[in-house]
Amino acid sequence: MIISVLILVGAFFVAWRVSPREKAEDAFVHGAGQVGLLGALALFGVDYFTSYFYATGEMMSALHPHGLQRYAFAAVAVITGANVVFGGLYIYALGVFRDGGGAYSASLRYLGAGAGLVVAVVLIQDYVMTVVVSSLSGVDQLLSIFQQVDIAWYYHVALGGSLCAATWYLTIRGRAESVSIVVGMLSLFVILTVVMFIGLVVAVQRGVPPAPAEVLTGAAPSVAQALFHLLTASMKGMVALTGLEAMSNGIQFVVDEDAPIVTWGRKHLPRLRGLWQLYSGAAGIGRLVQTSFIFYGATTTSLLTYFSIQFNVFDGTRGMTLVGNLASIGFNQLDGGWILYWAYQLLAVVLLAGASLTAFQDLQAVGWRNVAAGNLPEFIAFRNSAGTFTRPVTAGLLGALLVTLAVRGQTTVAVPFYGVGVFLPITAMALSIRAHIAKHGTGAARLAGMFGASTATSLAIAVFFGQIIGKWHEGGWGAAISIGVVIVLANLLLIAPAGYRDLTKIRTIIRDKSRIEGHVGSLVEWQSLRMQEYRYRVLLAVSSMFATVGVFRPMQLEKPPAAGSFDAWVFDNTSDALNTLAIDLPEAGEASGKKH
Repeated sequence: MIISVLILVGAFFVAWRVSPREKAEDAFVHGAGQVGLLGALALFGVDYFTSYFYATGEMMSALHPHGLQRYAFAAVAVITGANVVFGGLYIYALGVFRDGGGAYSASLRYLGAGAGLVVAVVLIQDYVMTVVVSSLSGVDQLLSIFQQVDIAWYYHVALGGSLCAATWYLTIRGRAESVSIVVGMLSLFVILTVVMFIGLVVAVQRGVPPAPAEVLTGAAPSVAQALFHLLTASMKGMVALTGLEAMSNGIQFVVDEDAPIVTWGRKHLPRLRGLWQLYSGAAGIGRLVQTSFIFYGATTTSLLTYFSIQFNVFDGTRGMTLVGNLASIGFNQLDGGWILYWAYQLLAVVLLAGASLTAFQDLQAVGWRNVAAGNLPEFIAFRNSAGTFTRPVTAGLLGALLVTLAVRGQTTVAVPFYGVGVFLPITAMALSIRAHIAKHGTGAARLAGMFGASTATSLAIAVFFGQIIGKWHEGGWGAAISIGVVIVLANLLLIAPAGYRDLTKIRTIIRDKSRIEGHVGSLVEWQSLRMQEYRYRVLLAVSSMFATVGVFRPMQLEKPPAAGSFDAWVFDNTSDALNTLAIDLPEAGEASGKKH
């Protein structure tokens, strides 16, 4: 027991020491929301890192009931390849879209406002599902301690709803995100995970027997059925790529300076100048984070798959999750390992709750943007004195509670709704990069870039439909319908009177209600005008459609002002749109010129 206690104390000490602390001279920079490499890893990666607790378990659950677990590494290879392709896509994209906004901003620039609207509403659904999946997975890890993961569904609903409500309360209270705490928790997670895997290696050497094999009642699957189950397994394991989009969306919150490892590399390995240039500045920090996602996903999925097969444990075995089973085996190779096991499982609950907190923050970030564009009612744009957008957070909580009840507290049922929504934004980003390269690329670089972007686009589309088909019997059909319904409702809301935004209202929402100034405010003003142009075109199309059957709209549509080019709004600060704003709002336009 003494050894386990010492390991736990040592892990806490190391986690405390590596956690970044703000220096007095950095107060201005960090107070503006800028974070460095460790902070970016923590804040934008906690959702991706915590997928460790459920993604591989979901993948194996698609295989072992059919006796196909020995083929799991084929699914792992598919997941790893997808991580590399999509990771490379977003690493490249950071050099193009340096102003943040992720796939939403990329779509508005290159694919049109209609595609941007689809991405916007799908991201909202994705963040709500992140809260649901993270909370329910946290409940699973908590119940694993007591070997009660198969307890009645209403306990899962009650516990999951309680965890959702707790993270909502912390967010509403204006809980500032502490980089130090999140980095400390992730560091503790890494240390204990390494100890667990060492324990699993020891267990293999000691000949710890696998769990008793389950008796399969059905017939052996055919080759076609086996391939289908492998597809399902690949899709289930490929649910946590939101970290790529989150990092691209939030790059404006990263400090624009070289990470320490890049500074060291420039000094000691100058021959790798191209590598250090790739990872320099704020975009370089973002690329380091996204690169870590690629290696992390491949490594952890491979290790968990190997030991799952070795010890014949899966989600539900002995009343625990896959990770809970492996943690029990690994830590119990030490005297007093139960202490480490409890600490590890409780840490999992806290980390998964942290992923929910990040999702609530993301809902705030996209909420006010969508209100300014007309995609959400103006009522949503309320920011309290602590700087929290409380209404989108509360709306997200209500949505999460309804979904938790609808899926009866089962993580595996919620995962299809979560996974499907991830790949529409990735597809939009791939198409945007392709359009960018087609416009600006030349020569061999253009050919190579077009090939890479086309490959990423094709793969993203294939995975999107694969998510639906592979999970059809588990709710994939419902996920497809839900996305379609959400997109239709978003368009209806936009063309309704509540979706109308003139220049005065746009500035009021952004500058007064949301209290956003400077570069980000200019970016969202441009996005909002683009969305109003799209609204006008849709209304004209609807009016023309009704006119063909003799139904005429009894009012004249007012054409919105032209948004102008993105570069003029965000970079030049001398755009025609700004001049138009000055004509309509002379006092606001004058102030805008000073603030931008």
